[in-house]
Amino acid sequence: MTIAALVLNLLLSFSSFAALALSLDRHHRGTFDVPLPRGRSRGLRAAGWSGLILSFTVAVACAGWSFGPVQWTGGLTGAGLAVVALISYRPTWLRAAALAALPLAAVALPFALAG
Repeated sequence: MTIAALVLNLLLSFSSFAALALSLDRHHRGTFDVPLPRGRSRGLRAAGWSGLILSFTVAVACAGWSFGPVQWTGGLTGAGLAVVALISYRPTWLRAAALAALPLAAVALPFALAG
């Protein structure tokens, strides 16, 4: 396990949990001040679950089957806590933070796969 793989896992999990949180009407209203359209809810849910699958795949590819799921679980815990903290204290920052995490994950990907 490398630091880059852990950072990549955290970033992907954070964006995924943010998408899943924004797929709920309560959190969407808190972030955007508008009701959640039905089509957007489905899209956000699909993006969130796809991101979680991708983060699991990356964790297993970087750390193997012996430690990858353990690393993934730790990344889920950290990312989930970060999303909950942002939703609780600064809900309007959640969208920007989730969108900023995606390019950072793209930057971390080559380092994670090389290590």
